[in-house]
Amino acid sequence: MSFRWGVRNATSGMGVADHTKTTYMDLQRKKVYRYVIFKIDEKKKEVVVEKTGNPAENYEDFTASLPESDCRYAVYDFDFVTSDKCQKSKIFFIAWSPSVSRIRSKMLYATSKERFRRELEGIHYEIQATDPTEMDMDVIKERAN
Repeated sequence: MSFRWGVRNATSGMGVADHTKTTYMDLQRKKVYRYVIFKIDEKKKEVVVEKTGNPAENYEDFTASLPESDCRYAVYDFDFVTSDKCQKSKIFFIAWSPSVSRIRSKMLYATSKERFRRELEGIHYEIQATDPTEMDMDVIKERAN
């Protein structure tokens, strides 16, 4: 009986801190950040902001900020110029789950992703990455065009 309860509880996902939502809205609407990296705080049972990148930072700064061996969620505001010479911006949601991370961490992030993702309105594209090549700049550019 307790096993069933644990499974049902695990699929419900984590809560989302108010600061997490306002930080995302600052990236989306005010362009205060280039990216935001989120982590799950298991003690608080919610998704919290781990790091923000200022607008001058680039994609390499963002990818260098992701841990090599632990899961994270992230949003990245990608600015680009179309073939028609129009300046555009697309927001990417990235579920970072490196193949070397702990199984418990992978499961926790996987079961919480959809609920968290629904809290972030205005996401244009989603990428699930297990190694850096699955989210390199070429992948971002290809998706944005």
